[in-house]
Amino acid sequence: MSVKLGVPSKGRLMEKTFEWFGARGIQLGRAGSEREYAGFVDGIENVELVLLSAGEIPRELAAGRIHLGVTGTDLIREKLALWNTSVTQLAELGFGHADLILAVPQAWVDVCTLDDLDAASAAFRTHHGFRLRVATKYHRLVRDFLRDNGVADYQLVDSQGATEGTVKNETAEAIADITSTGDTLRANHLKLLDDGLILRSQATLFRSQTAGLTDAERGTMNRLISKLELS
Repeated sequence: MSVKLGVPSKGRLMEKTFEWFGARGIQLGRAGSEREYAGFVDGIENVELVLLSAGEIPRELAAGRIHLGVTGTDLIREKLALWNTSVTQLAELGFGHADLILAVPQAWVDVCTLDDLDAASAAFRTHHGFRLRVATKYHRLVRDFLRDNGVADYQLVDSQGATEGTVKNETAEAIADITSTGDTLRANHLKLLDDGLILRSQATLFRSQTAGLTDAERGTMNRLISKLELS
């Protein structure tokens, strides 16, 4: 049996994860073409590389089907209720930085804070007869954030495409989305609320609290954590 390590299966997150492990003496790589999801691990025995989408890794960790996984903080906290009872954060990896933020149209000159948004939401409902719409892919995180900050008169609408375009397309009045530079927000005439930072996210190594370990796997896990200098 082996310790299963889940890693994003493509793109910059995969490449940077391979680099991070490689700098610590553990070589990760694909075993075949870009279309194949088999991988290899050199530098330590009895560790199996499992290539998954970043969005699948929280679920697999919580289910105990993988022992370790690299994914974004945002995905862990969005997809796992009471996430810290399912996984343990071992290390922030220093890449994949992005902020989950709340943004409104630049034309809303009197809406700069969450208190302003709460007042605008109530006025919007009175005027239009329905709740102000916030487009997002992050329903759990946004709902909790708005509740904790006293914003009530809104509805979340699911965004499966380019969230920033929903305001221009008139399918939402505000958005909550991941941003790295803010360029896309500005290009779509949106502005971040002064207190609209919901979560700072980055690629992080998590350990499952539910995945069982044999004695041999526990020894492998200890050697791996030691080699990564996490203990």
